Formats: sequence, structure tokens, C-alpha cells
Amino acid sequence: MSDIPGNLRFSVNHEWVREEDDGSIIVGITDHAQQALGELVFVELPEAGQVVTEGDALAVVESVKAASDVYAPIDGEVTDANAALADTPELINSSPYEDGWIARLQPGDPTQMEQLMDAEAYELMLAESGA
Repeated sequence: MSDIPGNLRFSVNHEWVREEDDGSIIVGITDHAQQALGELVFVELPEAGQVVTEGDALAVVESVKAASDVYAPIDGEVTDANAALADTPELINSSPYEDGWIARLQPGDPTQMEQLMDAEAYELMLAESGA
């Protein structure tokens, strides 16, 4: 079973979101997603200043199996990206919720966070999908 921290919110596309004290959000892919992808070999990170709309491609993660888009879970502006992933993309495999974060966004509409699933709802979605 995938690790699903209770303090995060989740999208249907298997992104996780953590709200920071300064109002920004950190985005990454879930443990379930990184397990499904397998060993990651490359991450294409977003640029600071990039404005994204919910559902836009935010980043690309490539594994030995496939390349997959990481989608913006809410509207916002990219303020930072995890530069460590350029040299060590496997951080997403070993630490998807901490060291393997992908981007920091300044939310355009913080109320969109309420549309994301809590850990219980995400776990239920995984169970219903047979994951």
C-alpha cells in the first residue's frame, strides 16, 4: 500500500499539495505515482515566474518505463523548483513527500485547495481503482 500522509491534499492525477506557513504551496507526485512510474531518470522542472492554470502540465517526469506529465493541481505562479532533481531525479522515488518535491507555487485562488482530496478520500480513490 502506498504511503499517504494525512497533512497533504491530493489531486485525481496523483499530485500532492502541502500548504506552507507563508501561503505558498509545495507540489509533488504521490508515492503511488512514483511506484507506478518506476525508477525516475529525468525531471523537466518548471521555470520560476511560469503561470499555470489547474490542469496545465507543470513538469515532466521520465522513468525507465515512460514519461508522464505532472499537472498543476490549482492555479498559480511558480516561485521555485527543486533544482536537486536535475542531478538526482530518484529523490522522488526515495522521498516523494519531502526531498522529492517538484515545485513551489503562489496560489492564484487559495480556495481551490478545498477541491483537492484529503488523505482519506485519496486512499478511497486508490482502493476503488484497484491500485
